Amino acid sequence: MNIKGFRKMLFGEKMPDKNDPKYKERYERDVDAGRKFAKATRIDKAAAKVQGFANTHRTLFLAIVFGFVIGGLAWNVYRLTVVYRYQPSRRTATEMQDSLLRERHKALQKIEMRKNKADGTR
Repeated sequence: MNIKGFRKMLFGEKMPDKNDPKYKERYERDVDAGRKFAKATRIDKAAAKVQGFANTHRTLFLAIVFGFVIGGLAWNVYRLTVVYRYQPSRRTATEMQDSLLRERHKALQKIEMRKNKADGTR
């Protein structure tokens, strides 16, 4: 790859203007491809239905859109607070072994106390 290729990759091409005769054919070809894709996937019909609903029910449409936005923000804040407050108990392997040894030692002491009471000593 030559230096011009690197420059093009890093900085990109000059943004084409739809009125520039140099890019006019390319622009029309890209727009036509976009329209064909929208028609094939029926995005154009869905967009027209949404636009029609938005035109007839302006307030309801805005309430729905802003409801989604506010709901998403509220969910993100909720999840952030849950994650922030989450503090798992951190125990090292040494601490776990120490606690197990203490429990076993206490259990052995209880057994010895029972034996001593049963024998009548102490």
